[in-house]
Amino acid sequence: MKTFTTLAMTVLFSSAAALAQDEPAEPAVARAVPVMERDVTTQLQIFLDQQLFGPGKIDGRPGEFVTKALKRYQRANALPETGKIDENIPLDTVFPLYLIYTIQEGDLQFVGDSPTQPAEQAKKKYLPYSSLLEFLTERFHCAPEFLAKLNKGVNLEKIKPGDAVRVPNVEPFKIEELPKQGFLPENLEYKKRLITVHRAEKMLDLTEGDKLIASLPITPGGGKLQTPAGKWTILGIATAPTFRWDKSVLETGKRSDNFYNLPAGPNNPVGVLWCGLNKPGIGIHGTNNPQTIGRAASHGCMRVANWDIVRLSKLITKGMTVVIE
Repeated sequence: MKTFTTLAMTVLFSSAAALAQDEPAEPAVARAVPVMERDVTTQLQIFLDQQLFGPGKIDGRPGEFVTKALKRYQRANALPETGKIDENIPLDTVFPLYLIYTIQEGDLQFVGDSPTQPAEQAKKKYLPYSSLLEFLTERFHCAPEFLAKLNKGVNLEKIKPGDAVRVPNVEPFKIEELPKQGFLPENLEYKKRLITVHRAEKMLDLTEGDKLIASLPITPGGGKLQTPAGKWTILGIATAPTFRWDKSVLETGKRSDNFYNLPAGPNNPVGVLWCGLNKPGIGIHGTNNPQTIGRAASHGCMRVANWDIVRLSKLITKGMTVVIE
């Protein structure tokens, strides 16, 4: 079958048919298609991200999570699970590939001093992004190195309100629109849906009956604190969570009297949302380090990029079953 993986692709032109023989044809706007392998891969990553079959951070590079996401998209749409781009994958729906985002004054309220040590974090009222660059990479689901390639000649460490930045065309993670601190209401319509966590694959699947709805890369627990296999239930979904940082819990799974209460914010260790299970201390949650999703180990829980956990939260509910394999 015809594929889209060639290093160069032809720009096609079309014209509207004349309404009358003596009326000239009306030219249509030429639609450019990617001409570099990196751009085609980026187009696939953006497409999968838009469909909530998460390829991980958008970086323009092929990789295991891009392949896993593509196979799951194919499965969900009754297509052969090849893990390859073919004519059944409507990549041309991703248009344009990139957008221009202008930094807003309001963005600065989410950026500030963001210490990395728990003792210092506990003194803050909020754990913001450390820079506008970090704000942008999370907002547009991408790697900082990739953003730099899209904006050659721009010092992304010194951007300010009014500056325009080229970004991937994804659904923006709008931290300013997140629910206030509290619990999401129960949605009975979603109660029969099922989350399945595949620890070996580092993937989370959401299904309803035989239908695969969404699939996301995760970081499960590792080492001495493995994510516990079994059948669990979501007890509640908390927004803007705080975090009880206890070194003993993180290393041994046992509580101690030496801990810090860390405030909410995108740089909270559990990110911007927590789905607690009926297994004490275990949940599916966001992260302050989305660049390492799937490539590191957590302390028993399942870490998901903030942009993914927020979108997932709109499709799940308290009382749902979670199967960890």
